[in-house]
Amino acid sequence: MADETDLLSLVPDVAAPTTLCSWLREGDGLVAWGRVARCESSGPTRFSDAESWWQQVCAVADVVDGVGAPGSGLVTFGSFSFAGDSGHRSRLVVPEVVIGRREGRVWRTTIEDVGAASSRADAAGAAQAAPDPSGPAATVIARGSVSAQQWPEVIARAISRIAGGEVDKVVLARDELATSPTPIDVRRVLQRLVERYDATWTFAVDGLVGATPEMLVRRWDGTVRSRVLAGTVRRDTHPAPLVAEDHPDFKDEHHVDPRLRLISSEKDLEEHAYAVRSVSEALAPHCRDLVVPEEPFVLKLPDVYHLASDISGTQADDATSLRLAAALHPSAAVCGTPARPAAALIAELETMDRGRYAGPVGWMDSAGEGDWGIALRCGELCSDPRQMRLFAGGGIVAASDPEAELAETEIKLAAMRYALGE
Repeated sequence: MADETDLLSLVPDVAAPTTLCSWLREGDGLVAWGRVARCESSGPTRFSDAESWWQQVCAVADVVDGVGAPGSGLVTFGSFSFAGDSGHRSRLVVPEVVIGRREGRVWRTTIEDVGAASSRADAAGAAQAAPDPSGPAATVIARGSVSAQQWPEVIARAISRIAGGEVDKVVLARDELATSPTPIDVRRVLQRLVERYDATWTFAVDGLVGATPEMLVRRWDGTVRSRVLAGTVRRDTHPAPLVAEDHPDFKDEHHVDPRLRLISSEKDLEEHAYAVRSVSEALAPHCRDLVVPEEPFVLKLPDVYHLASDISGTQADDATSLRLAAALHPSAAVCGTPARPAAALIAELETMDRGRYAGPVGWMDSAGEGDWGIALRCGELCSDPRQMRLFAGGGIVAASDPEAELAETEIKLAAMRYALGE
């Protein structure tokens, strides 16, 4: 039965902020609340430990599923730390209620005690703050580990290290702290993201909230897909007509449509090629008939254009969607290449623990089907419910410009700043 109801509107006001889960795009997807079970993992084995726990949950669960679609029946939502040595733990959570919609079909799943060896703490947690009818309160943004003014210096050091041959590409991120006068209303944050960034995957898992344009991996019905993004340019508020440099109306770069600048930028094309290669090489052992586009397309979002490539193949083994996500993480789109020295350079230059930023985030059902995106354009609730830590980054190659890289992070931070009402 078709239903055009906004899924987020079905979340009860009593749902605790940290138990609200979502995975939504263009009206379809999943929303969930409550908590039946939870698994935390850390270190290099965080993915395999979480998958083993999920397999144990599924083994003892009695599932009645009359829908039989990816995301129906028993479902877990998860988010994982970027680094294996992070001080932030990765999480899988099993909600009490899940509502899903796909292709006009709507379903509701109720999950009771599944006998998992985990804590049910937070299942009834503090009630979500009631939305302020006058609108979101003013939010104050404070510097994070590295200030905006210092960021070009960090980028310049990265470019120097690239020139020295340590890495070909490194992806660097910075954070900032958003403080609201009242506890942050997670549902309202999600609603604003859904309304403005409908073409992205809007997610929430255990206090991590965002709108990612990048699908790390989807495994549905034997098909594996990944959307790779790398290469970004700001969208003009009033874009000029598409004009090539040899056109008689061309005068300077400001008269060139930003999409044309993006697809002709050697820097952005190089950055994108590294990301595509890392994903295709990681998927190759798990897929046959892997289709890798020769050229990227331009993805339009409210604030930016991205170079994007959709990679797909037929699954050749029994790896779950989470195992595939683990095989792909970290891709060159969020780490760099070669991966190991790039990760070491990130730890040195960022001077912060990314936590779950840029790690896999998404959901998986009892059959191993699922969606895992990359936690980008996101924020994480702090222990103080009035505060949220925001993140943004960009890929650095030899041709990068430090000031332009600062501007790119400001554009990317705009999503969560908007969602918080800033």
